[in-house]
Amino acid sequence: MGFLKGLLIRLAITALAFWLATLLIPGIELESTSATETVTTLVLVAAIFGVVNAVLQPVIKTVGCAFYLLTLGLIALVVNGLLFLLTSWIAGQAGLPFHVDEFWPAAVLGALFVGVVTWVLGAILDRD
Repeated sequence: MGFLKGLLIRLAITALAFWLATLLIPGIELESTSATETVTTLVLVAAIFGVVNAVLQPVIKTVGCAFYLLTLGLIALVVNGLLFLLTSWIAGQAGLPFHVDEFWPAAVLGALFVGVVTWVLGAILDRD
């Protein structure tokens, strides 16, 4: 039961981070008509983002290892921004009212913001 509880907490934290990103970062939009639709969309987008990161990020890091070394890890900002855009595209294909306008600054800042907020909230709430 601990694994499922941890997974649900991480999903809720990521959904909260996405919600804050839609409020604070211009170019990240969530166009929903009700609170239920907003929460459902945020949870689904957080799940999509988690799957995209879990599947693609290790492959990208392995294949692009030289770029990570060459740029001292700064390429991670570009990769995370592209994965954020991919999440927006998948959400659009699924009919979810979540959209990221452009790569810079919306996707890069959104990915950075979501990463920092999930890290901070995860550190606060991950007290066993």
